[in-house]
Amino acid sequence: MIGDTVSHALKAWQQDNLRLYVGCYRNDPETIAAIVQSAGGDSRLRIVIHDQDGPTTKADCLNRLYFAMRDDEQRLGARFRMAVFHDAEDMVDPAALSLLDEAMNDADFAQIPVEPQVHPDSRWLGSHYCEEFAESHGKGMVVRDALGAALPAAGVGCAASRESLERLRAERADGQPFSTDSLTEDYELGLNIGANGGRCRFLRAVDEHGRQIATRAFFPARLDQIVRQKTRWVHGIAFQGWDRMGWSGNMLESWMRARDRRGPITALVLAVGYSLLLLTGLLWILASVGGMEPETVSPMLKALLLANLAAFVWRAVWRFAFTARIYGFAEGVRAVLRIPLSNIIAIMAGRRALFAYIRSLLGHQPIWDKTPHYAHPVRVGPAKAATA
Repeated sequence: MIGDTVSHALKAWQQDNLRLYVGCYRNDPETIAAIVQSAGGDSRLRIVIHDQDGPTTKADCLNRLYFAMRDDEQRLGARFRMAVFHDAEDMVDPAALSLLDEAMNDADFAQIPVEPQVHPDSRWLGSHYCEEFAESHGKGMVVRDALGAALPAAGVGCAASRESLERLRAERADGQPFSTDSLTEDYELGLNIGANGGRCRFLRAVDEHGRQIATRAFFPARLDQIVRQKTRWVHGIAFQGWDRMGWSGNMLESWMRARDRRGPITALVLAVGYSLLLLTGLLWILASVGGMEPETVSPMLKALLLANLAAFVWRAVWRFAFTARIYGFAEGVRAVLRIPLSNIIAIMAGRRALFAYIRSLLGHQPIWDKTPHYAHPVRVGPAKAATA
């Protein structure tokens, strides 16, 4: 997978002053060989081999890349303008680099949308990420940007100014910009830059063909892999985030962090709701088999049920709308049909994250549970002009 990623990035981003730093481990010669072969001799590539056996955490690898970049700066006698972050499975947008570069004129952190690709072999599991990111990056992040709140980084398709990274490094006791004991160092990146007074921007733009400028990738497609990935997100954002970052004194920031950390509560409410739904159906079946009349629903309960139904329809309509805007009508319909499946995944991940957090409170070190990804390269042509 890394070979397609590297070759695509170097072809899509043809700027001479780009340096692509790719982190790998000394005990992974196959990956190193694939990177070398994919670069085709491009001098802009920097292969950074970690001095420890892998895998470690993503933050640990990022720290190694940071210091490799700083060493290059010292040799060149010049400083980079920004650092752009991507994962091994990302297909970068040709217009993204210039868009992020322009944003650095008046911002310290910028994020472009993430556009998960419809998984051809997993239309129900692997493709459910489509509506989640379409709604989050089509609504939630847009609102946060409009309100001037700090933005949580997605970890891909985001840029941090060189000065903001140096401030993060300087304020940490170990002198490293990324915390190696965090499960969601990417989420913390944007919030920490915002907490230091940096301006954060979310960039929604289209190229000259009207296509959204976004980072595209295929997400996990198997249930166990999906649950493992989302467990890490819930554990890192909801539980570790509370412990590590606390609550901002600003009411707006506190509200946004409360929304970010609602995962465990959401999982609990969903679990109770689905349990009651199953129990109600079972009781109705038993009452019918036994020849008994089901208990009459009180007017207040009926009003509550109708209000909940209306709220569900409202949510479903917007989920369809945001998904259909990017992926088309058919995928918008599937997004609505996938709601129960997404809820079940949330319940499973929330339960697993809770037990992982309890283990960490008992002294066990949190485990970086790496999620496999699969490459289905998204071919995008040369860079086009961006329109905000």
